[in-house]
Amino acid sequence: MNSAQVDAYLRRLGVEDAPRPAEATADVLRELHLRHLRAVPFENLSIHLGEEIVLEEKRLLDKVVGARRGGFCYELNGAFGALLDALGFEVTPLAARVHGGEGRLGIPYDHLALRVRTVDGGEWLADVGFGAHSHHPLAFGERGEQEDPGGVFRIVEAGPDLDVLMGSVPQYRLETRPRELGDFVAGAWWHSTSPASHFTQSLVCSRVTEDGGRITLSGRTFKLTGADGAREERELGTDEEVLDVYRERFGIGLDRVPMVRNPHRSERND
Repeated sequence: MNSAQVDAYLRRLGVEDAPRPAEATADVLRELHLRHLRAVPFENLSIHLGEEIVLEEKRLLDKVVGARRGGFCYELNGAFGALLDALGFEVTPLAARVHGGEGRLGIPYDHLALRVRTVDGGEWLADVGFGAHSHHPLAFGERGEQEDPGGVFRIVEAGPDLDVLMGSVPQYRLETRPRELGDFVAGAWWHSTSPASHFTQSLVCSRVTEDGGRITLSGRTFKLTGADGAREERELGTDEEVLDVYRERFGIGLDRVPMVRNPHRSERND
């Protein structure tokens, strides 16, 4: 990323008047992580709009920064990793397989997360691409409970890998072997095309709100979850209402409503 791209990305996250971060510290990482979750939605709209998903830095920046869109894990963590790298953080993409219950794990390269080293030698698990998850990076080497506005998290040993838990529920199994963005192309293609992928079976657009809650548009169902866990839902009746919510609540301007091609399962991570 060049200097202009970095500045544009920071503006996308709402860092407009403040100077660029001087050092790659844990506090800077923590702030950028939360800003990303608030500003850039977790969404799979491209799949249902017939848009190609390309895991190349320029294409990710064009989408997330230029078009002010969101994306799913490969896109969001891919773009965020590029920003962190440009700001002086040491960033390592890691592959994970999502827990599906009853001991089932997703496909290889099912999920992309980031291992981030700061200038003070700290190591963090950064993940802005898993929907409802931690609001702040998790301490990579910590094996006890980690309190977060999004819940209580733990990272535990799972043979040669690590399981990331939210409460008592395993979220994904994380490999520690370094990967590259290009390694995830097959996983992104599978999730974008396979009838067995939950991403082809449902629509989701979701982000963290400024008060620590979450808003989600699942098809025509708009959900508002407060920081206290209180939840409200309402059904949107017209295409105009749906497009208005995408624009006004998520900053996404669309000329047509995405339609689910294979609606058999409900969304995860909302």
